Amino acid sequence: MSYEDILYRRDGHVATISLNRPDKLNAWTLTMEKEVRSAIEAADADDEVRAIIITGEGRGFCAGADMSLLSAVMEDSDADEAVEKKDDNQVDGIERNYRQKFSYLLRVSKPIVAAINGPCAGMGLCMSLFCDVRFMADHTKLTTAFARRGLVAEHGIAWMLPRLVGPMNAVDLLYSSRNVEAAEAEAMGLVWTLPEDGFLEKVQEWTTQLVTLSSPRSLRVMKRQIFDSLFQDLAESWEYADEEMLKSFSSEDFKEGVAHFMEKRAPKFTGR
Repeated sequence: MSYEDILYRRDGHVATISLNRPDKLNAWTLTMEKEVRSAIEAADADDEVRAIIITGEGRGFCAGADMSLLSAVMEDSDADEAVEKKDDNQVDGIERNYRQKFSYLLRVSKPIVAAINGPCAGMGLCMSLFCDVRFMADHTKLTTAFARRGLVAEHGIAWMLPRLVGPMNAVDLLYSSRNVEAAEAEAMGLVWTLPEDGFLEKVQEWTTQLVTLSSPRSLRVMKRQIFDSLFQDLAESWEYADEEMLKSFSSEDFKEGVAHFMEKRAPKFTGR
């Protein structure tokens, strides 16, 4: 499939989605949003893909919303297209939480890794918060940006950010909209930093090792456990874990997990 604002490739069991507007620091567009979601869905449906990396082409990750989106709102032309559209289907219970602009990433059955290779702001930061893991190239910066544009904490960031860095750090980042360097973001627990030289290759190595040594079935179930638990009490989370543990005993990956350990060899997981 060909795309306009992204690139998509698969290397082994890892799919990489690259935001591809390098001359605009990969500023977010409606086309990009649709293409990212399409590529995510394709990777999720591909049995050969066990993890997904999202990164940016050129020297930036994502500079936030393209200014044309904000201009459309100011001019009241195409404003409905510039703001988030809600799913028209009525969804009850926990699933409603996964039907927002970026929260659908939490429901993807495979780990999603944000490889923040350069400046990351606004909507780009919001999107990265809904990835499972965030790596950031050292000496790069991120910012929430909203307060300095006269906007508010949008796209779920006011909900997710405090859960990742704590309320006081979230208040600081949102209220001030200041630039935060990679080292400080790592100290907050928001990202893990890697050297800028060979950054994406190192992220790909980490991700490849993850999906090679760990059972894809285990990762799939654990991801659901982790993010569903954000909306559950302890008893609900515990009951779900008990149910899934019983199912795991009859899985191919459990048998292979025991076999490769006993035989002292590399695992050959199938994800089943």
